[in-house]
Amino acid sequence: MIALQDITIMRGTKVLIEGASATILQGQKVGIIGRNGCGKSTLFAAIQGELVPDLGTIGIPKNLKIATVAQKTPALPTPAIEYVMQGDKTVSSLLSRRDAAYAANDGEKIALIEDELGLAGFWTLKARAGSLLFGLGFGPDELEKPIAEFSGGWRMRLNLAQALIYQSDLLLLDEPTNHLDLDTVLFLQNFLKNYEGTLLCISHDRDFLDSFADHILHFEEHKVVLYPGNYSAYEKIRAERIRAQKAARKKEEAILAHMQSFVERFRYKSSKAKQAQSLLKAIDRMQLTAVTQEESPFSFSFPEPERTPQVIASLKELDAGYQVSSADLVDSDGPMAHHAGTGPEVVLKKVNLELLSGDRIALLGKNGQGKSTLIKTLVGDLAPLSGEVVVGKGIKIGYFAQHELESLNEDQDAMWHLYRINPDAKEKDLRTFLGSFAFSGDKVFDKVGTMSGGEQARLALALIAYQKPNLLLLDEPTNHLDLEMREALSVALASYSGALVLVSHDRHLVEAIADKLWLVDSGKVSEFAGDLNDYQEYLLRKAREFREAQQAAAAEAQGKVMGAPSQSVSSYKTKEQKQLEAQKRAALRPLKLKIEANEKKMASIEKRLATIDERMADSSLYEDSNKGELEKLILERAELNNDKETLEEEWLMLNDELEAAQGQ
Repeated sequence: MIALQDITIMRGTKVLIEGASATILQGQKVGIIGRNGCGKSTLFAAIQGELVPDLGTIGIPKNLKIATVAQKTPALPTPAIEYVMQGDKTVSSLLSRRDAAYAANDGEKIALIEDELGLAGFWTLKARAGSLLFGLGFGPDELEKPIAEFSGGWRMRLNLAQALIYQSDLLLLDEPTNHLDLDTVLFLQNFLKNYEGTLLCISHDRDFLDSFADHILHFEEHKVVLYPGNYSAYEKIRAERIRAQKAARKKEEAILAHMQSFVERFRYKSSKAKQAQSLLKAIDRMQLTAVTQEESPFSFSFPEPERTPQVIASLKELDAGYQVSSADLVDSDGPMAHHAGTGPEVVLKKVNLELLSGDRIALLGKNGQGKSTLIKTLVGDLAPLSGEVVVGKGIKIGYFAQHELESLNEDQDAMWHLYRINPDAKEKDLRTFLGSFAFSGDKVFDKVGTMSGGEQARLALALIAYQKPNLLLLDEPTNHLDLEMREALSVALASYSGALVLVSHDRHLVEAIADKLWLVDSGKVSEFAGDLNDYQEYLLRKAREFREAQQAAAAEAQGKVMGAPSQSVSSYKTKEQKQLEAQKRAALRPLKLKIEANEKKMASIEKRLATIDERMADSSLYEDSNKGELEKLILERAELNNDKETLEEEWLMLNDELEAAQGQ
């Protein structure tokens, strides 16, 4: 149990946390949210004993095994898999003790330590490390590569793997999805769902938190409030509390009116039909989330772009990549820090696609497959290696990428950057515009060099919006943005009428904004038929095929060693074969019964969830007298959703097993 008792923490004269209290029980999985700079990371430092609260106490059990992600990784010659294995501090300590016992020639102590190593999982440690690295995007040929050969982003993944492999009592994660691709985020959230210790995770990714959190700790007004349930449950409870306190929600009505007007204008226009339908879904969600956003300082929109041609960009027989030397960096989302040779590095081959007016496309695929390469080629930062990219006349591109933040002048302020775009603008108009991005008062004169990463990202988005682009190219725009700014960005993009191409690990943003998915994989770019749930199943299937291929290769190698003879297949069925087939059908019966039982359980859960949702739609439930019932329903709903996801995964595995058995 972790008990925060009236703690106050200050940074200089600034109060971060004041009189905050909360109790986190063993085994709870807590998502921690709040605006940037509110003290979330400072709380982690206090829990680890790196600082002492100015007032109050933090109660933590003695000898608690705590796992955190290291922020730096030296350029070591240590192989990646060995580095990850070193993350299990229990095993590392036992190995040191065993070495000392061997040096002392103490046979009895060696035997005892060997037993402890077995209990600590030493004999499966390498297999667990390999599984983690594969899930985090590393290929089989990279497990033995030295750490020094990986780029900074991939070294951070190694640090994450080190934290995850430790069988800890408490796991502290601070924005673990930053700089991960969607594939890896899906793997990580599944891992955290099955983590058995207490988990505290700072994140601005609502869908990520929804997948595993059973509580949300929200920093608000220098206090912390612990809500039961996942992020969606938190949002409902907090929204109802705010509704009860504020009868008039002018800001919500303004946002909804703006979105509704767009729908009314474009819902029957064929070129905008998909966008209007997406916006209708967003309006349903906004009925809820706009309430919790009332106090947000962010409320902006992308101005209506000028008229654009039907075909915005055409990619014809495009080979995209880099002209590199041995010292040049490869694709920014690639795992290796340096390219091994010289000449062109072809990342994408023979791409033939069109980007049309109103398209809202999200790019899927692991880091290193070429998503950033495609965007850089579209914007013109990279020249085609062969083929062509034809951009329509009058196309004004708004491009956001993390490295674009480096183009901001550190010695200048936000006003200077806008004046550079429009020297004739009035100061009052620029102040009003920047105010919607939470640059108000004297903040408009803060130097870029003194801004946080989130503030710089907001300024970059403001500069893009000010130029009225008709094509947005957004490469991980939510990194460094807190939940409120992410929600404001989601609303702004939902009502943006231009075309956009998005790369994001934020599933919520992708689902809210995109109506087309392009898969970038193995040098190809193709339309993906399905939604993100289908994509998750696609990833699970690929992982399963990878494991099966490894097992088949091992079996083949073993067969060659044993000299196993090949078997011919008879062209007719003998009596014995028919008997074998009957036995096979009988053997499959238990598997089919398991699938049927699984389906019944899922149907039962769906029925109960429908009942809970019907009750939660009743406004009387949110009265103070029904607080206990509400919290029970939220917890039950979160547990049922987790059970449902587990059953769905089990159902897929059982059906795969059945298909494999039937094919034998």
